[in-house]
Amino acid sequence: MTQPLIPQRHAPVKLADFDPRHIDGQWNKQTAAERIAENTAISGELAYRLYAENKRSVLLVLQGMDTSGKDGTIRAATTGINPLSFAITAFKQPSVEELEHDFLWRIHKATPARGHIGIFNRSHYEDVLIVRVHKLVPKSVWRGRYEAINGFERHLAANGTTVVKCFLHISKDEQRERLEARLADPTKRWKFAKADLDERKLWDDYQEAYADALTRCNTEHAPWHIIPGDRKWYRNLVVSNLLRETLEKMNPQFPAEEAGLEQIKVV
Repeated sequence: MTQPLIPQRHAPVKLADFDPRHIDGQWNKQTAAERIAENTAISGELAYRLYAENKRSVLLVLQGMDTSGKDGTIRAATTGINPLSFAITAFKQPSVEELEHDFLWRIHKATPARGHIGIFNRSHYEDVLIVRVHKLVPKSVWRGRYEAINGFERHLAANGTTVVKCFLHISKDEQRERLEARLADPTKRWKFAKADLDERKLWDDYQEAYADALTRCNTEHAPWHIIPGDRKWYRNLVVSNLLRETLEKMNPQFPAEEAGLEQIKVV
């Protein structure tokens, strides 16, 4: 049975309807790894052409609960691609300067230039997620941000940026296992913070906030993709496929060569 990646537009998203352990097709770890390697080779060539064309860009947005695997997804989807082709931005707690501007100010500064692929590890959606759950601003403020986000993404699309948004969907049980794995491995304890457990207590609140964001900001110009994330290898496969498919659809071309080059002799 298939499970849609893009939720139905203009309909409330219910995350309970999306199985985080779903696999569409007969994939396994080995065949997924082979396809990812194929994807990155093709994406790398297309990214090179995108860079040479220098007219359009791609923005890959990754959102998810703690331990959903944003770092691992980036590593899998970009390994083998020339680092000059993309820029990764991880959005953490806003600085004093950033707080003195509107919530999209720091985001817009990080959007990809023409010819590049930008990757957001967390994004502008934090301002309708953690800000909402922790009541950092009044409801009247964060509720207005959905339309601001839609307008921002519409502006990017109109100016040549293809926006690919991925929600890495994991179960609460899977998050527990991953947190326990971090505690058990001394080389990964640096990733663990006691505050993670406080955030985990707010699981239901975050699920509700994500459902609203996925519903209100699932637009034609920037649709959401709900990625089954309990199996890391399948999560990586799906996002790798999306990046490849996006670049293939864009089909960037090398610029025309300067006239008369065939008569030039380098001495």
